[in-house]
Amino acid sequence: MNKTFSRILWVIAGVLLVIAGIICLRNPDVALGSLSLLLGIAMLFSGIVDIVIFAGAHNFMAGSGWFLLDGIVTVLLSLFVLCNDLFTAIALPFIFSMWLLFSGIAKFVNSFDLQRIGVPGWGWLTALGVVLAAAGFVSLLSPMTGYFAIAVIIGMLLIIQGVASILRGCFSSRLWI
Repeated sequence: MNKTFSRILWVIAGVLLVIAGIICLRNPDVALGSLSLLLGIAMLFSGIVDIVIFAGAHNFMAGSGWFLLDGIVTVLLSLFVLCNDLFTAIALPFIFSMWLLFSGIAKFVNSFDLQRIGVPGWGWLTALGVVLAAAGFVSLLSPMTGYFAIAVIIGMLLIIQGVASILRGCFSSRLWI
């Protein structure tokens, strides 16, 4: 593949990503319609990882029960998201809020187990847990805020990824040897 063709492909991909991001920002329904599948798969993977970590290290890890509980709840919520497309699109802000709230509380509680065994940096997990739980609580109080926040985040990330791809195309001549 030559330099020019690579540059053109990166710029085209970037432009398409920016357009997709703008569409998501202008039509939150489009973003959330496709997000239910992506979120369901990501949640399923996250929950399975927590369960596997518990299975492999529950005898060696303080507070590993929180990994198991977080994993089970995440897997159950992910299956709900994946199996009910229409209802999920409507309930997604609530599901997202509950996930943030529960995951934040689990991380907050687990951070004190880490403190007890002397893990440096445990306070970062405490702060992250508080922020996640607070975001989940605020989203539960105002589901439309959560709904639009999800769509805006998706749109912004697509635009950022698109700009990065366009920049890669513009400056790719420096990468070739």
